[in-house]
Amino acid sequence: MLKIGLTGGIGSGKSSVSDLFKEWGAHIFDADTEAKRILDTNTTAQSELIAEFGTDVLNANNQIDKAKLARIAFYDEDHQQRLNIIIHPYVFDVIDSTFDKVLASGKHEVFVVDAALIYESGAYTHMDYVLVVTSHLKIKTERVMTRGGLTLDQFLQRVNLQWPDEDKIHMADFVIHNNGTLDQLKVEAKKTYDRLL
Repeated sequence: MLKIGLTGGIGSGKSSVSDLFKEWGAHIFDADTEAKRILDTNTTAQSELIAEFGTDVLNANNQIDKAKLARIAFYDEDHQQRLNIIIHPYVFDVIDSTFDKVLASGKHEVFVVDAALIYESGAYTHMDYVLVVTSHLKIKTERVMTRGGLTLDQFLQRVNLQWPDEDKIHMADFVIHNNGTLDQLKVEAKKTYDRLL
């Protein structure tokens, strides 16, 4: 079973490609969702975060407030790195155990780790291949602003904290350029998926 890293900057269409791969039979491990689950349920990780960032990241019920944590974590590169150093080892452990279970089930030929920070976290070194989804900044901005949830400043701040697309493209095994329609993306994604198999 192939282990594929799927990454792309915010608004690139990474999640759309992930959905298509799932439709075509891949097992998708959503690293960002898993990181959020760890924040909610892993008391050791929670304690480490409080020790690192203080009680400012807690809500009224003394639980990690993801919005407060995001504001602190996306403040600058140093804060983001400190968050990642705590969370990534827990995510890596779950990736490994999930991969073993999926491999044992024999139901999938492809195991996809869908993660925004494949390169930044070092996870790419554990993948057979890495696929980058990329889009022009103008298109990414339009997508994220249409979706809502982030201000333009917050979006640009997150873009600046991620590796530039050019760097990811140079390191990638496969690249999908997503500057057109969803149908065009589907065609490009299918070509890439078939090459993987």
